[in-house]
Amino acid sequence: MKKIILSIFLTGLFFSPALLMGQITASTPTDNLYQNPGIVDRVPMPLPSVRRADVMWSKRIWREIDFRQKMNNVFYFPTIPQQNWKSFITVILDALKQGKITAYDISNTDELLVPITYNEIIARQTDTIHKTLRRTYAPFDQYDTTIITEFDPTQVMRLRLKEDWYFDSKLSEMLVRIEAFCPVMLKEHNGQQVPVPLFWVSYADARKVLARALAFNPANSSMRLSFDDIFIKRLFESYIYKEQNIFDRRINDYATGANAIRESNRIKTQMFNFEQYLWQY
Repeated sequence: MKKIILSIFLTGLFFSPALLMGQITASTPTDNLYQNPGIVDRVPMPLPSVRRADVMWSKRIWREIDFRQKMNNVFYFPTIPQQNWKSFITVILDALKQGKITAYDISNTDELLVPITYNEIIARQTDTIHKTLRRTYAPFDQYDTTIITEFDPTQVMRLRLKEDWYFDSKLSEMLVRIEAFCPVMLKEHNGQQVPVPLFWVSYADARKVLARALAFNPANSSMRLSFDDIFIKRLFESYIYKEQNIFDRRINDYATGANAIRESNRIKTQMFNFEQYLWQY
């Protein structure tokens, strides 16, 4: 009797579903030098407080970051998320979907006025085209078809920043505060790439999300930087496309080509000289 019971037990063990399906019952192996909990618990660095009485000079600047520049590749890659490593637009879209941050509709003044939902953003970038085509085989009759082009996050290749530069008389230092950012998508239109701004997000509202989103560090994989670190430390290349002016116009409204580049550099140099001319050496 004992032999029969032992035989049945061994037979059931041999033909168990786990073995038949080739499943591994052992714990998941560590794919790293150390165990990675998969959770990044970081707190944004506190920004210096600003008193109105201490701000003796300020100017609002709009600048644009092009992800295709080598220094800015950290915003664009990876195109496929990997563990705690996502592209900038993926981090923002995931936060919008989960309700962690609020997006605002594009306006002529770039103000954060009208909130917009994640579904509305995706719906606006989903193109539906109705076409009438002709079959390439007999009887060569016509038929109607619908072509749907879904939103592709990899086409987001630029980022606009709205920031305030100010001189703090208490600290005797020129400082900058990023107020908001706007992802920009490049779409093909008549053989040319046309920039399409998607939405604005308050930088202060998104700091908690950005501080927990790690970016690639080419120098040291053990010291990963967050996107908040990249903004605070100004680890990106950008150019000025607008300064606050009485006409509320951008540089490309009155200058093009090389003249637009020189105008952008002039604004940058003007702000630098303002701080330098305050001191006597």
